[in-house]
Amino acid sequence: MQIAIIGTGYVGLVTGTCFAETGNNVMCIDIDEKKVNKLREGKTPIYEPGLEVLLERNIKEGRLHFTTDIKEGIQGAKVIFLALPTPPGKDGSADLQYVLDVAASLSKIITSYTVIVNKSTVPVGTAEKVHNVLIQHLDRSLFDVVSNPEFLREGVAVDDFLKPDRIVIGTDSEKAKKVMDELYQPYVRQGNPIYFMDQRSSEMTKYAANSYLAMRISFMNEMANLCERAGANVDWVRIGMGSDSRIGKRFLFPGIGYGGSCFPKDVKALAFTAQEMDYDFQIVNTVMRVNDNQKLILGQKVRNYFGGDLSTLTFAIWGLAFKPETDDIRDAPALDLIRELLAGGAQVTVFDPEAMENVKAIFGDKLRYAESQYDALAGASALLVVTEWSEFRNPDFDKIANALVHPCIFDGRNVYSLEKMAELPFYYESIGRKTINARVHDTLEMPKTEVLRDRGTQD
Repeated sequence: MQIAIIGTGYVGLVTGTCFAETGNNVMCIDIDEKKVNKLREGKTPIYEPGLEVLLERNIKEGRLHFTTDIKEGIQGAKVIFLALPTPPGKDGSADLQYVLDVAASLSKIITSYTVIVNKSTVPVGTAEKVHNVLIQHLDRSLFDVVSNPEFLREGVAVDDFLKPDRIVIGTDSEKAKKVMDELYQPYVRQGNPIYFMDQRSSEMTKYAANSYLAMRISFMNEMANLCERAGANVDWVRIGMGSDSRIGKRFLFPGIGYGGSCFPKDVKALAFTAQEMDYDFQIVNTVMRVNDNQKLILGQKVRNYFGGDLSTLTFAIWGLAFKPETDDIRDAPALDLIRELLAGGAQVTVFDPEAMENVKAIFGDKLRYAESQYDALAGASALLVVTEWSEFRNPDFDKIANALVHPCIFDGRNVYSLEKMAELPFYYESIGRKTINARVHDTLEMPKTEVLRDRGTQD
């Protein structure tokens, strides 16, 4: 099938590349000429495991193309996906300017029946707005507008697209339904469902899913804070909860808050939609407050330990991206932590396998950027673990102890077991668990059968 993707950001590039992988002829369109030229060379502007291999292969096979010319790009396309930015305003509302401007352009150049698909995360009612823009210059018989929200997790987006849990499509047109069903059949051969519904329900489904998962994370963060005060171990609480089949174990890992491109924006957008409908969505509003507060937890622990005055201290931060296997730092908790430490007069050294350049674009020379995780420790008073990259999970603790001025680790993601840390000469503080003081090695009873590896599901 001939497909056009307008927008080569995270969603557009993954979508276009994965459609090409199953034999479709895909043209990706973007106004950024420099980005388009790099993509033609097979170079991705984002870090996403597995994407570059597929990109290079499909360019070589002649199935994946890039252009800045929208008229050229949509020529012959049976389906056009709108994968455009919808940045949040200060009030949380999604800005539809790019989506509606492109729809206006399409209305003047489409000449045969085309399915126009909203792939961007957009508020309820956007499909109708796109439809109303298109009919200003385009005959109604030449198009249908479909809502098809994405459910891609950064770090595993390629697998999510090629092997989806489900596909949600909003349309009231049998003609468009047939086209979309044909397009997605290669991805559901294992029996995973395609759900067809009305457009508004499809649009709401995306916000509902992400806001609910954000709520689970925020609930566990609140539970972790309570566990600390009550002397309980949040690891045991999480395991006990997650074994209940009605709840399940995913998105129950406490930490220092969620971030990224989806949860913060989508929760705010759902709250704004509720406000527009004159409805006080108390749970969603609370989720946002809890997350804002949770991002400050690690900084508060550091201040409490060092007596509040950070002006003579240096801190090493491991992890800057909002989660492992991505270079995305949008709303990353690390940014709030860095700002808090700098405001307190501290020096900060950072290391992340992929996100260093993105952070450097924000903070410039205010930070020291280490060449390796151990280089970051030189002269530091404490190590702060912020993103649970795999390479941080089994470090050389002797090397850490020798490098740090004070043998202190503040673990914002509960990467290390209390049992292990009790054997080592560190002051160790995590989230929702007992503090380990190197001078007081208590006997700890810890869950030994739990494998703490599905953190990557929290996006």
